[in-house]
Parts: sequence; structure tokens; C-alpha cells
Amino acid sequence: MERLKLAASEKMSLREAVYQTLRRAILTNEFQPGERLMELRLADELGVSRTPVREAIHLLEKESLVIQEPHRGVVVAQITLKQLRDVLELRSTLEELSVRLACRRAQDTAFKRLQEAASRFAQAVEQKADVTELARRDVAFHDVIYHMTENEKLVQMVANLWEQIYRYRVEDLKDKKRGETLAREHQQLVAALCARDEEAAMRTARLHIANQELAIAKRLEGEGEHAV
Repeated sequence: MERLKLAASEKMSLREAVYQTLRRAILTNEFQPGERLMELRLADELGVSRTPVREAIHLLEKESLVIQEPHRGVVVAQITLKQLRDVLELRSTLEELSVRLACRRAQDTAFKRLQEAASRFAQAVEQKADVTELARRDVAFHDVIYHMTENEKLVQMVANLWEQIYRYRVEDLKDKKRGETLAREHQQLVAALCARDEEAAMRTARLHIANQELAIAKRLEGEGEHAV
């Protein structure tokens, strides 16, 4: 039974369309951790040749979303507590630096954009949007903060880490109550930033990430996952 629909767009190359389709399927658990991804079957299902599928899988390997296993081939990577903690450790450091710099450097007009982004996320939670949309709006909220730092290198570093963070963000938002919690934490962060209170902003950002780690770790442990 077909599960995939090619995410085609005039602006996308065929490789990009296949990559985005497979990536979304992994992030939304249409493809489960440990599931094999076979080039020929995927190519048939998407109605494309094996070449763009192979190229897309190579890109997914770079993001650690798929791995090569002996005697099995390409499989969807597991989400482990060790990987979670490694990624969020980096994110917490970058997040604290970002809010500190934002307090010091942000233009007054940026705070309006930040509040709008927080409101859009809260609205999506109220409307019970799917996890992909919630994750997109959460990314957009934090992206405003990163650009408020006016540090292009920092924005670039976050962008490089973002793909790995995204999978955990989606996992976090599968719990509907977490969306409400995140919306409240966003507003607390907005308040601290608008007051240009560095200590409060850093403390709130640190707690925001710590809560995310606890929520996802609890979910993984409930599914039988263990730290490695």
C-alpha cells in the first residue's frame, strides 16, 4: 500500500522533492525507526528512477536520519537518549548565547516580530495543528531570536545544528500538552527579552531546553529506549 506522495514543486529539483518527501516521512514516523528503506521500492512508489532516491538517501545520511547497517542496508536511525543529550547540550549553549546577545543588540522592531511569532505558535496549539506545523512555527519563533543577535556566524552554526534538533522537536510535540507548555515558555522568553533582562532570558532559555530534554527522555524511556 502506498504511503508516500512526492512533494513536487516547480522550485524543487527531483532530488530535492524526493529528499523532502522521505525526510517528512521519517520525521512524522510514517517510516519507523529501524525500518528498511529500499531504493527500488521507494522509486516505484514515488514514480521516479533510483538515482534521485539514492541521492536523497545520501543527504538523509548526512543528517543522521538514516544509517547503513550490515546485511540490512539503509534503515531509519533510532532516536537514542545519548544522541538527544548531545544535541540539546549544544542547543542549550547556543540558545543562552543567543538570548544574551539579543538582549544587547536587538533593534526595537525585532521585538514585535518575536511577539508575533510567539502568537502564531500559540494559535497553532489552540487550533490543534499537526506536529509538523507546530514544529515549523516553533522553529520560526527561535529563528527570530537568532537573527536578533545580529551575528551571522551564530545564525549559521544554529542552521547547521537545526536539522538534527528538528527530529527531537517533532518527537517532543507529539505530546499535545507539551504544545501548551511551550507556548507559555515562549511568552516568558518574550517578556525577558523585551525587558532586555539578560539573566532572566538566559535562565528561561536554559529551563526551556531542559524541559524539552526531560519530556523527550520520558517518552523514549516509555518506549523502551535506553541511554547508550
